[in-house]
Amino acid sequence: MIQGELMERTLKTDPLLSYYLYVPKGIESGAPIFITVHGISRNAAEHANRLAPFAEQYGVVLVAPMYDKSRFPDYNCLGREGQGERSDRALDRILEEVGALTEAATDKVYLFGYSGGGQFAHRYALAYPERVECLVVGAAGWYTFPDHSFEYPQGIGSFPGLEDVEMDPDRFLNIPTCVLVGEADTERGTSLNQDAAVDAQQGLNRVERGLSWLTAIRAAAHQRGLDTRYHYETLPQSTHSFARCMTKGGLGHRVFEFMFGKNFYEITK
Repeated sequence: MIQGELMERTLKTDPLLSYYLYVPKGIESGAPIFITVHGISRNAAEHANRLAPFAEQYGVVLVAPMYDKSRFPDYNCLGREGQGERSDRALDRILEEVGALTEAATDKVYLFGYSGGGQFAHRYALAYPERVECLVVGAAGWYTFPDHSFEYPQGIGSFPGLEDVEMDPDRFLNIPTCVLVGEADTERGTSLNQDAAVDAQQGLNRVERGLSWLTAIRAAAHQRGLDTRYHYETLPQSTHSFARCMTKGGLGHRVFEFMFGKNFYEITK
């Protein structure tokens, strides 16, 4: 396996499913896997290129799946019946291959997603909490709350189109979770879910919705007596632009410090 070089690969068992892979130099068996999931612009290559230096610095294997719009139109909600293929299952197949190629640890992963990818990331973690060691959600447009009074994907009361998935908040609430949003990410553009019920539950923009969701899961964890590590932060000089959040807001640094660093709370003061 080539080390220190970003590679674009296609899955051996599915040549139409592609992903980016970065293996740090001097990697050892059992190294952590960091997954980064793109937004609806499908900028997986940009994610991989901008975050590979951090993967090298922290000694973790980077995986950036590419969810083609024609195959995975509903990837952010895991792929409900009648809305394309299942994005959760696609990620699991990619991880199986990456584990065989690199001998990295696939039992638990460090999961990050931005915008639509942030939606995928927290919903995957809700569905498969035993597979996620740490979660960072970047500027998701809307969220699935651990609330049984709403059906999925707004809540976890029922799962139309995703009947084989169960979401257990008792396990999910043990995952250290961070929400990062650009401080100026307040516009209500066409890509933002503007459903009145979502507005009422979560807020009118990504800044408000990220805070509402983290506040809700923190309260749910507290009710269960859990002392899970949670963090919410707005990024300076940042709008709803992955590139600007990286260059101006310090997104990459904050993601990797929360997941792998020892001084995260010192750098956010």
